[in-house]
Amino acid sequence: MTHDLNDSMDEDLIALVTKGDHRAFSILVKRHTDKFYALAFRTLGNTRDAEDVVQDCFVKLWKKPSAYKPERGAKFTTWFYRVVFNASIDLKRKHKIVVSDMDESLQDTNFTMQDERLIVEDEQVELEKAISTLPERQQAALNLCYYQEMPQKEAADIMGVGLKALESLLSRAKANLKDYYLSVEAEKKQVKYAAR
Repeated sequence: MTHDLNDSMDEDLIALVTKGDHRAFSILVKRHTDKFYALAFRTLGNTRDAEDVVQDCFVKLWKKPSAYKPERGAKFTTWFYRVVFNASIDLKRKHKIVVSDMDESLQDTNFTMQDERLIVEDEQVELEKAISTLPERQQAALNLCYYQEMPQKEAADIMGVGLKALESLLSRAKANLKDYYLSVEAEKKQVKYAAR
């Protein structure tokens, strides 16, 4: 009975990739591209850059699959998340990506479904803007734990920090986001009163 490669564990597929097995590599790419892309996109905020980072990381994996060392105890996905995360951070630093300013909120009180969708999108843009003001490591912790829904232990491994350090980063990120929103609300009130 032949074994279907699609049912193989990632570590078994990597072992085949080290021997030049294109099919095993293709399965890894198909299996994980979406989640690695999501990580890169959350870090970079740009579709093209995120696609480029993930593609570059997979190309590097194909060229040098021996870079993954299963004997060090990390799962393939944890190790590759770290590769993609580091590449995303490097590109972000290189390009100094800045989140664009948010458009004014809708003022019309006759909401339609389209208006509600736009408000949700505006709130998401505001959240992204708030997150972009955080220090890089706090952004990464939020990205991995909340957007990627990764267990904290795995996120800590990817970031190269201990579990307590990750929890501290998350706590500081939440506090900083709260401060950001309080200052935005205070600023809106000042503008509102100044307009009277």
